[in-house]
Amino acid sequence: MARTERVEFTGAQGDTLAARLDRPHGPALGYALFAHCFSCSKDIHAAQRISRQLTTHGFAVLRFDFTGLGHSEGDFANTNFSSNVEDLVKAADWLRDTSEAPSLLVGHSLGGAAVIAAAAKIAEVKAVATVGAPADAEHVRHQFHTKVPEIEANGEAEVLLGGRPFKIKKQFLDDIEGKRLDDIVGSMKAALLVTHSPTDDVVGIENATRLFVAAKHPKSFLGLDGADHLLTRQEDAVHTGNMIGSWAQGHATTRQLPEPPKTETADRSATVAETGLGKFHSQARLGEHLLVADEPESSGGDNGGPHPYQLLASALAACTTMTLRMYADFKGYELGRISTRVEHEREREGGDKRDIFHREITVEKDVDEALSEKILEIANKCPVHQTLERSSEITTRRAK
Repeated sequence: MARTERVEFTGAQGDTLAARLDRPHGPALGYALFAHCFSCSKDIHAAQRISRQLTTHGFAVLRFDFTGLGHSEGDFANTNFSSNVEDLVKAADWLRDTSEAPSLLVGHSLGGAAVIAAAAKIAEVKAVATVGAPADAEHVRHQFHTKVPEIEANGEAEVLLGGRPFKIKKQFLDDIEGKRLDDIVGSMKAALLVTHSPTDDVVGIENATRLFVAAKHPKSFLGLDGADHLLTRQEDAVHTGNMIGSWAQGHATTRQLPEPPKTETADRSATVAETGLGKFHSQARLGEHLLVADEPESSGGDNGGPHPYQLLASALAACTTMTLRMYADFKGYELGRISTRVEHEREREGGDKRDIFHREITVEKDVDEALSEKILEIANKCPVHQTLERSSEITTRRAK
């Protein structure tokens, strides 16, 4: 789960805007700015879920309520598409001043149109991803088209958006008129990912076609089959966030995790090297596999990965489970899925320290008492168990 901070910054019209900064566990590999859909908020499920998935790919994500929406100050009636774009620029300024400017912009629905328009105004942006975005800002008129004559005649009208009343002024209609995003995207220098559902009944798939065709390479398209416009199903939002995160890792990261060097005895070796991205943050190479190791925040780390004793406990748990699987298959026992939980504890007896590994084994199928005792006996024969119980010799030398 991402670490979330409540933050505030000043918007384009001078109002205080409420925001959340979702941080990954461990150092951020880049910063992203998320723009929510028209009349929505930073806390809509799609915004939360996409942002949290982006953190699993190493991005810190700032999502905020536009002026007059959610917990932000200001009057929504005095805002328009252009002021939303300027709010995004102000959000980028805040990120630049407090941590790092965004290299990735992500926008949902009209927020997608806004990030396209804002990209040229934020010099550090390397990549832009849209979710169900219209190809022109004027598309939003369809959400209150029955009220347009009243707005034009009286200068304003109250409309229902998502079941809530909002005041829309004529200046909003004037501002969005003629703003074609496919014209803007054609001159955009950042990489573009267009994501859209072919069954979106709010913003049709033809909008995605216009944006994609107008954009220059590098550009990509992701079809969100079966999803609705608001990505109300959790699996749709999570999938979208994962795909954007994977794509953005190739376009928008501002720092990379250096890989530890390979060794000749890859099957029995582990190499752990500092990444330089945190006090203890390290990248481990285990044969052909890579993982991150770190210390928890309570020990001065960034909690970017398991700490050394968790890795040691996992080695015992993995070896136990695998040993039991080999035994069950050899004997033909139907145990179902096997899992092992190991918890490390350090005790003091007088002036001596003693390490204890508490192990708990679970098998899916019911077994009788005799087989249950045999399972415990075989667990004790796991090679890592035996290594931990007997003394080992460790030799150390400096590399040449």
